[in-house]
Amino acid sequence: MKTKINRRQSLALGLSGVGGLASLSLSTPSRAAEALKEVRLDYAYYSPTSLVLRRFGWLEDDFRADGVTVKWVLSAGSNRALEYLNADSIDIGSTAGLAALLARANGAPIRTPYIYSRPEWTALVVRGDSSLRTLADLKGRKVAATKGTDPYLFLLRALHTVGLKRGDIEHVSLQHADGRAALEQGRVDAWAGLDPHMAASELGAGTRLLYRNVDFNTYGFLNVRDAFLQQQPRAVQRVILAYEKARLWTLANPSEAARILSEEAKVSLPVALLQIKLRTDFSQPLPSQTHVQALRAAAPILTDEQLVKPGTDLSRVVADLVDTRFAASLIRG
Repeated sequence: MKTKINRRQSLALGLSGVGGLASLSLSTPSRAAEALKEVRLDYAYYSPTSLVLRRFGWLEDDFRADGVTVKWVLSAGSNRALEYLNADSIDIGSTAGLAALLARANGAPIRTPYIYSRPEWTALVVRGDSSLRTLADLKGRKVAATKGTDPYLFLLRALHTVGLKRGDIEHVSLQHADGRAALEQGRVDAWAGLDPHMAASELGAGTRLLYRNVDFNTYGFLNVRDAFLQQQPRAVQRVILAYEKARLWTLANPSEAARILSEEAKVSLPVALLQIKLRTDFSQPLPSQTHVQALRAAAPILTDEQLVKPGTDLSRVVADLVDTRFAASLIRG
């Protein structure tokens, strides 16, 4: 699979080599931007382009000339990325869209100027020999899920489709990898999975997907702390362009990207290929009304399950979170 890259993209993204990014035609840096010493961002196995970007060192190459270092922090899930953002431990972090909305609704000062993927990264998983066949069968059962993440919110939305709520199951709060282990060891009846752990469990342990719904998988949001976006807009633009370089490289080299994911996440190449080639869409990087509407459709679960304060205007929170304008001049077909 090869992706055509036009001349403008090639120049803007510096795709003629794997060195630093091309110079940007951006406004003159502010005093705050000139004082920047470090850019802190996360990488995650659920965001393959972050792994590609980190592997090739394109951000390091770009910022080195300005004396700015790049610090990478591993996020094991959206909940961890959001904790790091809220604690000012990172400036830019990758999460699921609905998880970012929940965090913003509860006071996290973040904004989303870039979409790193549209994945089908979660489903409800059971053991291969499980007697559970439908969502209704989950009533009264132990289900593992990581709170504050897309799999957890996916679980709640799925339950609502058959008239069940969070209180109708026994929720076991475990980080994603631990949830997989608990399922395979028989300590829980089901698990709200996350790739690549989910794909590895399917291919390695023979687990099966009890319930899938791609529309309940919210997009991959690249979130920036409000303060960093205001003080360092040029740095954020440079990070977005680097992500674009990684996205286009991944589209043109999916097998090589899968190999990077395999090595970083320590999963087999077939597992990584399943995640990248069959379950991840990298075609919509610019935040748009599509993403706004997807969040608005998902938002009622946050109110129904009392995950936000009563009276919270979630439509306004969506508008405050999804920045459809910041990257518009950077990302064009």
